[in-house]
Amino acid sequence: LTPEADTSWTAYPSGVVWALREAGHEITGADIHLASTVPSGAGLSSSAALEIVVALALNDLYALGLRGWQLARLCQRAENVYVGAPVGIMDQTASACCEAGHALFLDTRDLSQRQIPFDLAAEGMRLLVVDTQVKHSHSEGEYGKRRAGCEKGAALLGVDALRDVPYAELDAALERLGDEEEVRRLVRHVVTEDERVERVVSLLESGDTRAIGPVLVEGHVSLRDDFRISCPELDLVVDTALEAGALGARMTGGGFGGSAIVLVETADVDGVTKAVEEAFAGAGLTAPRVFEAVPSAGARRVA
Repeated sequence: LTPEADTSWTAYPSGVVWALREAGHEITGADIHLASTVPSGAGLSSSAALEIVVALALNDLYALGLRGWQLARLCQRAENVYVGAPVGIMDQTASACCEAGHALFLDTRDLSQRQIPFDLAAEGMRLLVVDTQVKHSHSEGEYGKRRAGCEKGAALLGVDALRDVPYAELDAALERLGDEEEVRRLVRHVVTEDERVERVVSLLESGDTRAIGPVLVEGHVSLRDDFRISCPELDLVVDTALEAGALGARMTGGGFGGSAIVLVETADVDGVTKAVEEAFAGAGLTAPRVFEAVPSAGARRVA
């Protein structure tokens, strides 16, 4: 097993074996059959789901005794080094550690976690996923460019990471970046996105779930205009859903295609779905796939 030697999807399970061996675990092999309902290349963390389920199976098979967060770290290393995609650890941790009826609030610096109540059905709402059918790939360069730009911004501002720039001091930080316009945009997105995450957590904990809708929209605008990783199809989903009465909507995942999430009242599911499908048909686009996302438990043995 050699890092970056495999350019197909098999690099992900192979990378997990490689990462476990690199960590000192004697993994010799396994016969693994994989079946999935997670669309690939749709911005729905299919690679992380694949990595975690393979790691979980090997953890059981070889009695390694590793916990979910430990598997997540090993899977991130597999994707960073073996696959060659500079991803963070959020997706793997969500796949390994989420609880039913909750959203996972993760601090990626110390890996501390909090389970935030997020039982939409009980409150008369649904979270729709709209897969635009536009494929993307993190390892094709653009994701890496955004990360490098963020690292440059942190270096210019003299901080370890952009999370260390206080939201209240954002304007002053942007002025310090001078004419580095691209870096300024990236910094503005990350700092404001961190603030939006904290705002959403506060709203969910206070029981004001519907109020997160406008925050989702703010996030999409920032991803579209500052981080610049949206695409016309994603923008069409968000704009159409909001016009049809959705509470909020935004793209999700690594961008340049993939999916958007749409928060709707239960009674509005059919109307919003129909509006989005008709908008795509009117624009001559491939029909999107629309389905409900339910806050569920992470990877686990089921038999």
